Amino acid sequence: MFASALVIALLQQTPAEGVDWDKEYGVEERVRDPETGEYPVDPYVEDNANAGAEPFSGDRLAAAFGGREGIARMAERTVEISESDPRISGIFVAHDTVRLKRTLSEQFCYLLNAGCDYSGRDMKSAHDGMGLTTADLNALVENLQQAMREADVPFRAQNKLLSKLAPMSRDVVER
Repeated sequence: MFASALVIALLQQTPAEGVDWDKEYGVEERVRDPETGEYPVDPYVEDNANAGAEPFSGDRLAAAFGGREGIARMAERTVEISESDPRISGIFVAHDTVRLKRTLSEQFCYLLNAGCDYSGRDMKSAHDGMGLTTADLNALVENLQQAMREADVPFRAQNKLLSKLAPMSRDVVER
């Protein structure tokens, strides 16, 4: 009995003062870029090929999505829906959603031929180590579909974008 009380008393002691516990355990604070609000990333080669597919030709499809502004709103809304989706919200907690919204918008804008360049990583390295499943990807696609419906994107135009994105699943799904 006394041993149990002693153990409990020792466990409840206040931590030593003056100890930098973050430094002690190697915790580094991530600081966002003051201009973009994004966390810095390791260098990589920026290339439109990283978008994962060739863009559509012509400008009709981009117009169906509301041009650059409509595409940006739809990409942002997709991330917002996904952040609140209990099926996949945990995936977004530890990630830079500011950067994600920007690069997702750029990717869609590039693929829809709305005059944007894609500055993000390729799909395989961008998702490496995340352990994403087919179910995770399906939930994200459902959220994208919801965002497209909310933006009144015609069904045929939605399917065209999805047809460009679908082959990327082999680079994103890990298990």
